[in-house]
Amino acid sequence: MARFDVYPNPGSHAATTPYLLDVQSDLLDGLDSRMVIPLRSLQHFPKVNLSTRLTPKLTVQGEEFLLETPKMGSVPRRVLKSPVTSLAGDRTLITAALDFLFHGY
Repeated sequence: MARFDVYPNPGSHAATTPYLLDVQSDLLDGLDSRMVIPLRSLQHFPKVNLSTRLTPKLTVQGEEFLLETPKMGSVPRRVLKSPVTSLAGDRTLITAALDFLFHGY
C-alpha cells in the first residue's frame, strides 16, 4: 500500500462515493488500518459553496471527484483491495486540504 493510492470503495455508499484515497504515511504501513478520504462523484454532490482548499476536485480515470476531507476516517486494511491509480501527483492539493482541516491554514 502506498500513500495517495486510490481504492474502490467496498462500502454501501459506493454508488455516490466510488473511491477512497489512502492518505496514511508509508512509514505506518505495518498497521492493520489505513486513513482514507472519500472521493465523491460531483454528479451526486449538492451544489453548495465549499472551500476548494478543504475539498479540492481531483481526477480519477478521467472523471472529477470531490475530496471529502472532513469525512476522513480509518478503514481496516483488508477492505482495500487493488489500487486503481495513484494521486501522488496531486500531493500538494491533498496535503494542503489536510493542513487546512487540522491547522486552519
